[in-house]
Formats: sequence, structure tokens, C-alpha cells
Amino acid sequence: MTLGVVGLLSATVASHYLHPIVGIVVGVLVGALVGAAVFASIVAWPVVRVFWHWLPEILLGLVLVYGWQALMQSTPLWGSLLVVGLVVGVPAAVGPVRRRILAWTWCLIVRHRLRLCFAAFIATNRHGSLPLILPARPTPAGERVWVWLRPGLSLKDLEADGQVQKLAVACWANEVRVMRASRRYAALIRLDITRREPLADTIVSPLPDYVPTDMPANAPTSPGLPPVGLDLPDVPDEPVTVPADTVRPRKPRNPVSSTTSPDGFDPSDYA
Repeated sequence: MTLGVVGLLSATVASHYLHPIVGIVVGVLVGALVGAAVFASIVAWPVVRVFWHWLPEILLGLVLVYGWQALMQSTPLWGSLLVVGLVVGVPAAVGPVRRRILAWTWCLIVRHRLRLCFAAFIATNRHGSLPLILPARPTPAGERVWVWLRPGLSLKDLEADGQVQKLAVACWANEVRVMRASRRYAALIRLDITRREPLADTIVSPLPDYVPTDMPANAPTSPGLPPVGLDLPDVPDEPVTVPADTVRPRKPRNPVSSTTSPDGFDPSDYA
């Protein structure tokens, strides 16, 4: 298909500048080259996708191997072991650095878990193309991953039939929320993977640190605050309780008088 379309267009354009026969030959050659490039990309796409999914691990492995070789060539053995001990031991001993490294490690793990999960139970199209797992980054609650859906799969397919719960089980997480990541492209979605609840942690208030330690007990308070330790002599210390069997007196009703009121109003006139 690509060979015919590109070859025809190339031959048409070349025929305006060259002899028609030469233009046809040029169009066939250009179409063949473009068609071969498209065919090679289609055939190589599964391999390219595998390299894309393993790209962080491949780069990390290359850095470790070539970094260790460069370190061994430039320093003696004890110096190399000392550098490795510092590079590994210091992040392991410092809490914030260790937690940050673990968070990025979970991002690498989640990308592979999602890939296996999609290959296991997410429906694919007739070409067998699976969603493309894009980069991931850590969040306070877990990880956030971007995914590009291929033709034959939509956001509703992930939300239906409990697929989101299957994603959470596959990622060893508590919950997975799926939503669109772009208003322009429906194929670009975002997965928020929740492993912990950051709002449930106990937060220590820093306000007591601003209170001076040498404040006297009888220090004046702000006028806007209610008085503390109010003592009224007329109010008893113990609350007064009314017995349950005490009969409360009822208020007498005012009977309607038939006599004329002082202002000249006589109710009998309206009887």
C-alpha cells in the first residue's frame, strides 16, 4: 500500500522535471525505499516495544557495569570497595534518600506489572497490539503511570467488569484509579496507584514551639479569648437538680370576660 501510494506521487512529481519514463523509475525507487522503511518499522515494533519497557533497567545496568570498570581502572581495589560502600551505604542509612530510591524502584516494578496485567486479561485488537506503558513517577500515595491505549481499547473497557480491581491486585496496591490524561487525545490515560493513605498519618503541630518557655502563669490573655478560671460567688458549685416527682405548677389561663374592657371593647357585641 505504501509502495503504491508513495511511488505514484513521486512519479507524478518527478515527471514534471524529468522524462516521464525516468520519473516513473524514480517514483518506483522512492516508493520501494519508503515502503521498506515502513515494513521494517512494523516488523521491528515488538522488539522496540520490549526495549522501551526495559529501557530504565538497561540504562541502569550499563551505568553499573561501565561505572565499575572505570572505577576499577582508576583506583585500587580497596578504593573501589570504599567508593561502592559509600554509594550503597549512605543512601541506605539516610531515611529520606532511602525512601526516595524505593519510590522510584516501585515505579519500575509497576510498569512491568501493568504490562503483564494487560497481556493477561485486557482485550486486544485483531493485530494483537497491547497498550504502550509510558513513564511513571512516584506520588505521596503511591505511583502515577501514563498509558497510551491502542485501537480496540478504551477507558470504559478498563472501568468495566472489575478490571480496575484486577489492576490493583496485579500491582500489589490498595486501589487503582483510571482517568483521562488529555482533553485532546482519548488514548492517553493516567493510572493513579494507591498504596498508602498519606492523610492518615499523625501530623505534629509546630505551634507549641512558638510559645516561650518563660511565660508566667498570670500572663494576660488576649481580649478576644474567654476568661479562664471564672468564679462567680452567686452561682453554686454543684448543679441544682429538680426531683422527677415534683409537680410543676401550671400557669392559669385568662378567661374571656364578657364585661367591657377599659378601652370600650365589648366581646358580647360580636356574639
